[in-house]
Amino acid sequence: MKILMNTGGIASTNCFVLADENTKQAAFFDAPDHTTAPLLDQIDKRGWSLTALYLTHGHFDHIAEHDLITTRFPAARVYLHALDAPKLRDPHALPFPLPFQIASRDPDELLTDGQEIYIGSMQGRVIHTPGHSPGHVAFYFAEQNVIVGGDLIICGSVGRTDLPDSDVQMLNTSVRKIVALPPTTRLLPGHCQRSTIADELETNAYVKALVAGLN
Repeated sequence: MKILMNTGGIASTNCFVLADENTKQAAFFDAPDHTTAPLLDQIDKRGWSLTALYLTHGHFDHIAEHDLITTRFPAARVYLHALDAPKLRDPHALPFPLPFQIASRDPDELLTDGQEIYIGSMQGRVIHTPGHSPGHVAFYFAEQNVIVGGDLIICGSVGRTDLPDSDVQMLNTSVRKIVALPPTTRLLPGHCQRSTIADELETNAYVKALVAGLN
């Protein structure tokens, strides 16, 4: 597995490209504003075929450039959980204005918990991880020891739960589910730097409190 990463946009959001270099198949994960173009250029340069855009959830900073990705790579299908699909259909239904426009659309396919996904010969699994957002998901590639985690565990803490449709108890359940994965699992988060499950268990105060039964 080859992993490419870029960070940007008004919320300093991460996006990733995961590729099977043997088959030259690639998938994009999340689409922050003013951030995806360098990775799209790399896909072109490396001669990869982009088959999918997987969205961890529907918050504006993770979906903003979906149309840029699918315009440059029309074969890329857009995947999102049903509970967050309304955010993609009406991306400007926010309590604050955005300094850019996000195109509205339906997902090409709705993700479900436990669903298998493929990037070339690499098999991943969708894990529904609600809390930060009702339709939040993570993408776990067991053989490659990688999880694309979105905004569940980020920046030495966890995703915010003060949003209208967030739920702290659901988030706590989701975090417990993810930190039960092998400690060596590499975590590709929605913000801040990459880490591992072991790193989070050792240094993330919120995660440590959950594991200890304090939350």
